[in-house]
Amino acid sequence: MDRRAFLRWLLGTAAAGAIGLTGLWRFARPVTAPEGESVAAAATAEPSPGRQAFIGAAETGGALLSFAILSDLHINPDLPERAQHLRHAFDDLKAFETRVEAVIMTGDQTDYGRDRDYKELAGVMKKYKLPPVYANMGNHDYYNIWMDKSDNFSRETMPNGKTDEGSRRAFQQFFEVEKPYSEGQVNGFTFLMMSQEAYVQEKPEVSEGCWYSEEQLKWLEAKLAGQEKGRPVFVMIHQPLPEAGSDGGAHRVIPAKRFRAILKGHPNVFVFSGHTHQDFKNGQPHYVKESFHWFQNSSVGRVLNRQFQNDRENEAQGLYVQVFEDKVVVRAREFTSRSWIAGSEWKVALRKA
Repeated sequence: MDRRAFLRWLLGTAAAGAIGLTGLWRFARPVTAPEGESVAAAATAEPSPGRQAFIGAAETGGALLSFAILSDLHINPDLPERAQHLRHAFDDLKAFETRVEAVIMTGDQTDYGRDRDYKELAGVMKKYKLPPVYANMGNHDYYNIWMDKSDNFSRETMPNGKTDEGSRRAFQQFFEVEKPYSEGQVNGFTFLMMSQEAYVQEKPEVSEGCWYSEEQLKWLEAKLAGQEKGRPVFVMIHQPLPEAGSDGGAHRVIPAKRFRAILKGHPNVFVFSGHTHQDFKNGQPHYVKESFHWFQNSSVGRVLNRQFQNDRENEAQGLYVQVFEDKVVVRAREFTSRSWIAGSEWKVALRKA
């Protein structure tokens, strides 16, 4: 089975469950609500001659923190344009006049979670002196179970001698974290990297959804409870949330009711998701206001239109976030042309303690 046939089959199984990708944006409308190789060493190493570092050439006009969010890289050595898109993103960020103090990756860093995917990713990242990098897992980072010994798709022989645990271990080793989910701190601000903890080898009922264990949810609850009142916190997920009142399913967060309940008492929480790859230029809303603030990113590897087609093959999109004393500013960026995306800038006032 080739890649296209495999992905069509995956989408077909989702559609059969009435939770296909085309429904992901049905609930993403604005609402009004009450308020194998370690990347860490590469990210901190001194660049060799000819490598350029991220440079804070100018102050950010009072910003307390500035960072970039890159989602859905889908690095695959058989598709070299994906790595090229990531290089475009890093080249753009290193030329910024304002600081880039962290790079956040929100899932699907790899296409299939194979050793050679991670090797390709490391090869790109090691050419740059990066600020701190934090990442979580997406569903594609578990896809190694679909690959047979010849590196072909084989759902008939899945899991092909591999495990979800092996996928978690590969991710954890690469990003040097003890669990799929982790915490990051930059300039005194907290990043909570929520991760899908199982895929279909361990939990077939999860399908392409993002399942969080009770342990991870209690960890999230404790971390939020320990934050300074009024201070923004950044929670990173991969798959988007379902409609309010639903507990999630394929291509969504599971269990979403519990996740939303935990966030409800924290009005300055900012949630960022990926997975849908939706073009910032296609008119779909990318910001949803609930009791928290939810932003839905596009993709570095493959930007998609409303019909989930890659009609902007040369584009790589992401977000740049700046935190000020009284607000958070989120802007969409097209990295290949090094340009801001019109109509995709949000200034969100922070709720005072």
